[in-house]
Amino acid sequence: MPPFSPSFFRVLGFCLVLIAWQRLSTARQDHTPWEMHTIDQTSQGADGVRLGDVNHDGFPDVVSGWEEGGLVRIYLNPGPLAVKKAWRQTTVGKVKSPEDAVLVDLDRDGRLDVVSCCEGKNRAVYFHWSPPTNQGDSISPKWQTQAVPAVATKQWMFAEPANIDHQHGIDLFIGSKGPNAEIGWLQSPANPRQLDQWKYHKLVDAGWIMSLRSVDVDGDRMEDLLVTDRKGKSRGIFYLKKSVKPEIAWRKVSFPGPSMEWMFLDWRTTGDSKFLAAATRDGVIVEFSLTVPAKTNLAGNWSRRQIKNPFEIRHGKAVSFGDIDLDGTVDWVHSTNTGVDKKNHGLPAVSWLDGKNPKLFYPISGSRGKKFDRMELVDLDLDGDLDVLTCEERDNLGVIWFENPTR
Repeated sequence: MPPFSPSFFRVLGFCLVLIAWQRLSTARQDHTPWEMHTIDQTSQGADGVRLGDVNHDGFPDVVSGWEEGGLVRIYLNPGPLAVKKAWRQTTVGKVKSPEDAVLVDLDRDGRLDVVSCCEGKNRAVYFHWSPPTNQGDSISPKWQTQAVPAVATKQWMFAEPANIDHQHGIDLFIGSKGPNAEIGWLQSPANPRQLDQWKYHKLVDAGWIMSLRSVDVDGDRMEDLLVTDRKGKSRGIFYLKKSVKPEIAWRKVSFPGPSMEWMFLDWRTTGDSKFLAAATRDGVIVEFSLTVPAKTNLAGNWSRRQIKNPFEIRHGKAVSFGDIDLDGTVDWVHSTNTGVDKKNHGLPAVSWLDGKNPKLFYPISGSRGKKFDRMELVDLDLDGDLDVLTCEERDNLGVIWFENPTR
C-alpha cells in the first residue's frame, strides 16, 4: 500500500482547520443574543403573557396585564409577514395592579373574554366581556369590565380556566398571596353574565401562588391542579386531586424535596412519560419525571434532579420546555430576575439550556432587561423553530419576543 503523499496531509490539515473554524463560528453564533422584537412598549410594568386565538385566524394572539400602568391589553398577531413589527392592540380594561390576564370564553358565545387578577389594594378578579363585532379580524373597543363579587377580599395572582364541575361551562381556579391567602375555584352559573351567581369554593391555604396548571398529573384521566407556592408554611410544589370520598373534596399531594421558593413551572408528556420543571429563587431548576405508567401514582414515585441556573443567577423566575435547536431533544428556556443582585446586572436574564447536557447554556436576552416573567414558546415567524414570547417590567421592555436563530 503506497504511503500517503504530502498533498494528502495538506488537504487533511485544511479540512481539519475548516471544521474547527466552522465549530468556532457555530459556538460564537450560539453565544450571540437573539434578536428582540417589541410588540408593545407604551405602558409600564408588563406582567405576564398568555395566548389565545381572538379573531380565529389561526395565529396565536396575546393578552397581558400592565401592573404599574393599570391596563389589560390584547395584541392581535399580524401573521408571519408583519410579526416583527408592533402588533395591533386594544385595551380591554383599566384596572389597578393587574398581575395576570388570561383569554377564555366565559359565556360560551364563541368569542374570547379576558379574566384579570389584581393584587395590592385592588384585590379583585375582573371579567372583561368581549362585545359583538362585525369588523372581521379587528377587535371592538367596547369591552365591558366587571368585578366578581364573591372574591373581593384577597390579592389574586393567577387564574386557570378549567371545566371543574362539568355543568355550565368554564370555571376558574384562582390563587392569591399574602395574609390568609388560599387556592380556590369560581363555579360558573347557568348564566355566566350574572356575576353575583358565581360561587367561590376554597380548596387549601396558600402563601404566594405562582403557577396553577390544570393537567392530569397522576394518569387517572382526570385533571388535577398543579401548583407552585413560593412563600409561607404551605410553600412547595404539589397538586390537588379530586377525592372519591365525599368528606374529602380535594387531596393535596406534595412532591418530595427540600423547601424552596418555587416560581413558575412547565409541564409536558411524552407517551407514558411525564415531566415537570420549575424555576426557583434558590439558584436551581428542579425537574421531576415519571417514566413508568402509574394508575394510582403518588408523588414519591417521581424521580428528581436539580440543574444549576445559567450564569449562576440565583433568582429564577420561569422555565419552559421546547426543542430550541431542533436536534430532537427537549431543551429548557429559563428566565430570571437579575435586578435583585448587583453582581448579576448585565448578565443574560433569559437563556436556554441544552437538553442533552444542561451544563451547556446560551444567552437569549443578552444584557437587555432585568425582570422577565413566564414565557410562551411558539413559532411566531413560522420558520420552523420555537421563538420566545415574554415580557419585562423593570427596564420596561414591555411585551416582546425573541427570534430563534436556528432556522
